[in-house]
Amino acid sequence: MRVFFDSNILLYGVDDKEPGKQSQAQPLLVKHYAAEQAVISTQVLQEFYNIATGKLRIHPERAARLAREYASAQVVQVTPSLIFDAMERHQNGGFSFWDALIVEAALLGGCAVLYSEDMQDGQTINGLTIRNPFVGAPHA
Repeated sequence: MRVFFDSNILLYGVDDKEPGKQSQAQPLLVKHYAAEQAVISTQVLQEFYNIATGKLRIHPERAARLAREYASAQVVQVTPSLIFDAMERHQNGGFSFWDALIVEAALLGGCAVLYSEDMQDGQTINGLTIRNPFVGAPHA
């Protein structure tokens, strides 16, 4: 079963300032990367690096190394076609453009689950189920 990781899950995997969320994100990442089930997109890589070096203040060299490690997953390329599909999903309502682009990448990647903190937990779109791994989790 392929699973897609939004950038916030990757970020919590390395964010020591959020130990509760880190303790939820890390096992998911380890499990699905080890099983070669993880999927991300070029958008996720960009967002990860940008936020890691900005808000999280991770040194750029370390952030780039972490991004390369995350890129060992299947990486969906953001193409004009994917962007146009995201525009259509956005226009139909329910998603910001950026979240629509994540959904479209997950669908293109053949994923059954999309892990994200930013979208409605349990929502299903064309066989893709959105899961927020932090719902009901203890926050330290």
